[in-house]
Order: sequence, then structure tokens, then C-alpha cells
Amino acid sequence: MSIQNCNKVISHHIQQEYCTNRPAYRQGKKLTAVKVYTVNNESQHLYIYGVPQVNLRKELKHLCSKYGDVIQSARIAKRLIDTRSFYGGILHVCYAPECESIEETRKKLVQRRRDVHNRLPK
Repeated sequence: MSIQNCNKVISHHIQQEYCTNRPAYRQGKKLTAVKVYTVNNESQHLYIYGVPQVNLRKELKHLCSKYGDVIQSARIAKRLIDTRSFYGGILHVCYAPECESIEETRKKLVQRRRDVHNRLPK
């Protein structure tokens, strides 16, 4: 895992507003934004915004290392770290598929095909 500073903001990195017009039976315990990810939108690379400007590289690396470094772990890390309070800042975590190499994308799609095949009834 590497931690990099990134100043560019791409449209899919912008945090969306929470959905407030869901029926009560569809609303979970906390408000969430509605965003759909395809396999290609997901990534094992994550951008983390909202980290305070003090030297917290070690602490951030420790927080992220709990979840590993493969795509399944990135999905879990994104879900658990997003909107979390971290040293006075609120973290925003988003996938960074633009950081993947062609080989990483190929492996990701092959793995997803295997996962779907394993879930199908025999």
C-alpha cells in the first residue's frame, strides 16, 4: 500500500449529497448517498480525502492496513472508513480506478468472473 498526495479531483471523487427522500422502510440506520458501482468502477486503489494537514501518514497507514490490499479488502475499507472522524477531520474515501494498470484491471475482471461462477448453482 502506498500513500500519495493528490491534488487533482475527478468528478467521481466528489462526495454526493445524502439521499433524504427514501421511504421510511427503505432507509437504513444512517443516511447514505445513492451511487452504483460496476466492477470497472471499483478498484483496489483508494483516494482518501479530508485528512487533516498535520503529519498523520503513519496513523492513516495503520488505519488502512487493517483491511489488506486486494479489491475485496478495498471494498470493505471504503465502506468502513468513509465518513469516519479522523483526528478532527471527516474522511471521504473513493475508488481510484484511474490508478490501475491494464494488467490489474484484467485480473480484477477475471476474479469477478470466477466469483460469479462460484456463486452459481452447480
